[in-house]
Amino acid sequence: MSLCSGIRADGGRCRAQAIRDNEYCISHHPDYADARRRRNSKGGKRGGRGRPIAELGALRDENSDIRRRLLEGELLPNVAAVAIQSINTDVRCVGATLKAKEQEELIERLEALEEGLAQSRSARGYSA
Repeated sequence: MSLCSGIRADGGRCRAQAIRDNEYCISHHPDYADARRRRNSKGGKRGGRGRPIAELGALRDENSDIRRRLLEGELLPNVAAVAIQSINTDVRCVGATLKAKEQEELIERLEALEEGLAQSRSARGYSA
């Protein structure tokens, strides 16, 4: 397969493989400009997957502090129990948020694949 003829932003030549029977890779092909623009407009706005590791770490630290304070007699057991229940709710919310974001990412990937398949079929002369 041949290399892409596109020029990178730094002025160097793109080293990606070109699309079959074409001189450009998917990142430089003019027919994919709209799809690239849509993908690029999301850059930096999503925050990865919501940084669940950091959120869960903070909740774990809070749980540890409550346990320490309970064992040292600073907190009554009923107060500690309510605080732990609240932390458990937060943990479930983080998990639900993560699942929702993963589902959104999968839907976007599926839509992109379906769009690519449709373009590939139309390029080959197949009707849907």
